[in-house]
Amino acid sequence: MKNLLFTLFFVAANLVFAQTDSTIVKVKKEAVSDDYKINMSPYYSYGDGLGITSADSIYQVNIRFRMQNRVTYFNNEDEEDAIDAQIRRLRLRFDGYVGNPKFEYSIQLSFASGDVGAAEEGKNTNIIRDAMIFYKPNKHWSFGFGQTKLPGNRQRINSSGALQLTDRSINNADFNIDRDFGLHVQHSKKQKDKFSYTLRGAISSGEGRNWTDHNDTGLAYTGKVELLPLGSFKNDGTNFEGDIMREEKPKLMVSAAYSYNNNAHRTQGQLGDEMFGTANIQSLFLDAMLKYNGWAFMYAYMNRNSDTIFTYNPEDTTDFRYVYAGQGHDFQTSYTFPKNYEVIGRYSNQKMKNEIFQFAPNSNQYSLGLTKYIWEHAFKLQAEVTYENLKFYDSSTKNNWYARLQVEIGI
Repeated sequence: MKNLLFTLFFVAANLVFAQTDSTIVKVKKEAVSDDYKINMSPYYSYGDGLGITSADSIYQVNIRFRMQNRVTYFNNEDEEDAIDAQIRRLRLRFDGYVGNPKFEYSIQLSFASGDVGAAEEGKNTNIIRDAMIFYKPNKHWSFGFGQTKLPGNRQRINSSGALQLTDRSINNADFNIDRDFGLHVQHSKKQKDKFSYTLRGAISSGEGRNWTDHNDTGLAYTGKVELLPLGSFKNDGTNFEGDIMREEKPKLMVSAAYSYNNNAHRTQGQLGDEMFGTANIQSLFLDAMLKYNGWAFMYAYMNRNSDTIFTYNPEDTTDFRYVYAGQGHDFQTSYTFPKNYEVIGRYSNQKMKNEIFQFAPNSNQYSLGLTKYIWEHAFKLQAEVTYENLKFYDSSTKNNWYARLQVEIGI
C-alpha cells in the first residue's frame, strides 16, 4: 500500500512540475515574442504632422494636411454684387526618406477646385503639385530632381498657408514663375547672429507643372541669392510672413532672383494660356524682409519681359496672344500683438508693358487685414478688406472691392 501511495505521489509531482515547467517555457516564449514585437514596431512622432519611422530605420514618412475655407463678398463696378463660398485649398503632403536619411522625398497633392483647375478632355488633372527626390549629403547642400516651386520671389516660395493675408499679391499672381519639373540645387550657411546666405538654382522644362503637350529643347534657367546680414531668423522665419516669433534682435533678408525661359509656350512662362508660337521670357525678382519685436516689413519687385510679346494664329492673323509682360511693386507691413492678434496692411501697384497696355489695365490694390493666430500659421482666423483701382488704355477707370473671411487649419 505504501509503495502504491509513493508511486502515485511521485507521478503527481512529476505531472505538476512538468505542467509548471511548460507554463514557464510558454511565458518565456510569449515574453520574448512581445519584446520582439515591441522592438520591431514603428516609431511615431507628433511634431509637424504625424511621423512614422520603421523599427529598422529604413524609411520614414511624415503625413500632413491643410485646408483653407473662405467666404468672400465682391463689389465690382458695373457688375452685380456676388458672394463666393469655397474650399480655396485642400492639400495632402508626405515627406520622409527611404534607405538613408540623406535620400529624402516630398509629395504634395491638391484636391480643391481652385488648386486643380478646370478639367479638360485629353489633359492631365492637376492633382500633383510637388513630387521631389532629394539628396542631402550634409546640412549645407541639397540636390533635387522632380517637380516643385522654382526659386523665384519670396512670397511664392513661401507656402500659401504661411501668408498674413488671405492670398498673395496681384503681382505674384501675374508675374511669378511657379512650379516646374527639373533639377534643383541649394547651398546654404545659416548662423544665428552672423552673416548667413542661401544660394538656389534650377534647370527646368519651362512649361510649368504636369505639362505634357509639347517636347522641345527649350529649358528654363533660374538662380537666386538670399542674404541675411544680421543672421538667421527664428524658426526659419523667412519662410513665413509676420513676426509671430517676436524677434529679440532685428533680422533682415534681401534677395534677388533671375529666370530665363527659352522657347516658352505659355503667356506667363510656366503659367497662362498656350501661345501660337514660342517666346524667350525673362523674369527678375527683388525681395526684402525685416522683422523685429512683433513688427514685420516686406518689399517685392517683380518684372517680366520678352523679345517676342505677340504670337499670331497662322490661320487667322487677327487672332493673337501676348506674353503678360510688365512690372510691379508690393509693400507690406504688420504688427503682431502679444496675444497673437495681427494687423496687416499691403499696397501693390502694377504697370503693364506699353505694347499690351490696351489689353491689360494698370492697377493699384490696397489691403487691410486682421489675423488671429490660434496655433501659429497652422490654425488661424483671417479677415481682409481689399480695394482695387484699375486704369485702362482709354483713360477710363474701374473700382472694385471685396471683403473676405477665411479659416486655415492643418498639421
